[in-house]
Amino acid sequence: MKIYAHRGCSGTHPENTLAAFKAAAELPIDGVELDVHLTKDGEVVVIHDEKINRTTNGKGYVKDMTLSELKKYDCGSWFSEKWEGERIPTLDEALEVFEHTQHRLNIEIKSDIFPYDSLVGKVIDSAEKYGMGDRIVISSFNHEDIQKVCRDTDVEAAILTSQIFVDAYDYARVIGTTRIHLSLPSAFRRMATDALRKGAIVYVYTVNSLEYAAELRKIGVHGIFTDYPERILAELK
Repeated sequence: MKIYAHRGCSGTHPENTLAAFKAAAELPIDGVELDVHLTKDGEVVVIHDEKINRTTNGKGYVKDMTLSELKKYDCGSWFSEKWEGERIPTLDEALEVFEHTQHRLNIEIKSDIFPYDSLVGKVIDSAEKYGMGDRIVISSFNHEDIQKVCRDTDVEAAILTSQIFVDAYDYARVIGTTRIHLSLPSAFRRMATDALRKGAIVYVYTVNSLEYAAELRKIGVHGIFTDYPERILAELK
């Protein structure tokens, strides 16, 4: 079962920062998950929420600010004084951290609230610029974007869901993929085991308990996203 660092090593570092990504890059794990939005001036930045309120000392929507405006805000001190001075990274800055590692990157397109029409293309262009086109997986709760990725590119893509489907695998095939990323509660329902039986590639978020990780491995889940990759890796061994 593969282990991905959720928003970097977000249990021990401020999420979606270069500090969290650099910590993950040092670990012998399989990959890293990160989230992207689009700024007012069309730059791809790594942050989870539509607003910067929770993880910075500023307020407002990412989409309403330019990159230079966003870079003024601190996104580390909310987590700990140790990380004061961290700034919201661009996708390019994050990719540079992993350019010469073996990690795969799961890039979540945060277009389920605001429709960033050009975001998918910009993400793929950046990955290809760093020679990482075959090392990324694009996921999203916006399944229209995932369908476009599957239809128009060779990039791997996954549907994200926290809902219960009667047949998750058949639904994913309509979108054009066999990759399904499930929330932890739904991973223990029949939808997960049925999808696995039919040949789906199933990953589960967010798994911070060894007990849950061990159970997921037993049922054949292919990978997990965890805030504590170093600890989960050590405990699973």
